[in-house]
Amino acid sequence: MPVITFKYQDLKDLGIDMEKDELINTLPMMSSDIEDFDDEEIKVEFFPNRPDNLSVEGVARSFKGFINQETGLPKYEVTPSDESVIVDAKVAKIRPYIAFAKIEGVDFTGDKLKYIMDFQENLHWVIGRDRKKVAIGIHNADVVSQPFNYIATHKDENAFVALEKDTPMTPEEILTQHEKGVAYAHLLEDFDKYPLILDKDNQVLSMPPIINGELTKIDENVKNIIVDVTGTDERAVNQCLNIICSSFAEVGGKIKSMEVKYEDKSITTPDLTPQVKNVHVDVANSLIGGTDLNAEDIQQLLSQARFDSEILNDNELKVYIPSYRIDILHEVDVVENIAVQYRINDVEAKLPDISTIAYEHDWFRSESLMREVMIGLGFQEIMSLMLTNEDAHFSKMKQKEINHVQVARPITIDRTMIRTSLINSLMEFLEDNKHEDLPQKIFEIGDVLYMDETQETKVRASKKLAGLICHSSANFTEIKSVVTSLLQNLGYSMEISDSNNPSFIAGRVSDVKGTSANGNISGFFGEFSPEVITNFTLDYPVIGFEIEFNPQE
Repeated sequence: MPVITFKYQDLKDLGIDMEKDELINTLPMMSSDIEDFDDEEIKVEFFPNRPDNLSVEGVARSFKGFINQETGLPKYEVTPSDESVIVDAKVAKIRPYIAFAKIEGVDFTGDKLKYIMDFQENLHWVIGRDRKKVAIGIHNADVVSQPFNYIATHKDENAFVALEKDTPMTPEEILTQHEKGVAYAHLLEDFDKYPLILDKDNQVLSMPPIINGELTKIDENVKNIIVDVTGTDERAVNQCLNIICSSFAEVGGKIKSMEVKYEDKSITTPDLTPQVKNVHVDVANSLIGGTDLNAEDIQQLLSQARFDSEILNDNELKVYIPSYRIDILHEVDVVENIAVQYRINDVEAKLPDISTIAYEHDWFRSESLMREVMIGLGFQEIMSLMLTNEDAHFSKMKQKEINHVQVARPITIDRTMIRTSLINSLMEFLEDNKHEDLPQKIFEIGDVLYMDETQETKVRASKKLAGLICHSSANFTEIKSVVTSLLQNLGYSMEISDSNNPSFIAGRVSDVKGTSANGNISGFFGEFSPEVITNFTLDYPVIGFEIEFNPQE
């Protein structure tokens, strides 16, 4: 999860004068975790649902409310800058959305410049999905002039000096020669034109989402900045800009709005209008449990969470939520903030007023049998996370990417989606344990998740069983024998057919179907292709299978 580092003096400069020991004991109570600390600085981990707390200014703002030092909705004045950015219609197919703001009177002295760079990169991870969804640029406003233009340029046009370089490079040269360009070239690989942000004199501010220009580089002497946020999700773009502007405003930055002119509309950014939701007293007490709060109590706790509220009646309040709180999606999210401010440790524990008689579900009885059979066949069970990433799940397995459940705010780049298969997790396990003796025989029983528009939740869960074998003479005959024994012991018939599964060697892979009184199964087994094996840096042949179970209703 995101970790930020700041000095105790930074909090004192922001108005929080608290002894180190008390601070360290109090911070975890507001949904954070202390990673490390010494006599000068502290490292704090926050859940990715609170990107507003990924700057020291955001931490101070939340902490002041928690300790009742400064409460209620923070109010930030936004005045028009009378400046604009014109969006070229051709950029719509590449990176269609952009938001701009001007902030005057900033302070980058001391450690503040490093902090804002760290803040920017954390937002790239938490909201931006490593710049794929959102990318941020921060520029020296005093060296460029408006109106700005957001355009799509040809690969060999509009050469400029990229950040930390001293010679002009074309966009194509940046993607092939600049270290940042090489790292993020995959974000633009499907396009023959690339996005650029230019000023009135055609000076390049940025090539989103890759690199800023050296022209607008930030240093300690810069006092006025322009913030641009580009992306593929308009809501996320504007949320990100709101978080950044609010953070700068906490330390005296003056926010000035800019007009973004699309071909068919114009919008003014940032828009810091509070979100409004209603919360009910009985719902709050029921969800928290062990509390007997009234409307006035809840209003006070909401104020400490930095919300404003109006009491509508004894059971309902209208809540005004700051624009930087992008995690508030439902009434239960408001209740969570009430619980945090009430302090979870103060909630009285109690047993529920119901009694039930438990029994083992049919699926878990069959799962126990699968486990017993696989262990009898000499396999060792592993348990991996349902979260994985597109590169390991699709690219390394030579599979075409299908529609899948993505993590909106991933903790790390290797946990960005929910799996649709178990195989890549098993391959990663072999990769991590290739120093162990051969043969290695592993299996996993677990859930996968598919997108399914016919379901109320738009997703469908399914159970799968997968196994891999790795040793110097592993072959198709061996894995066929394993699958045959497995299905016979589980009571399934077995019907195999040719398969074109790209993860395996052509001609050495089969699809399998089967039926029993408990339902149907489908899957595949075979010898993995050398390319897949190499992708996971393995040195020996690997064979494997995966079976999906469709229980009888």
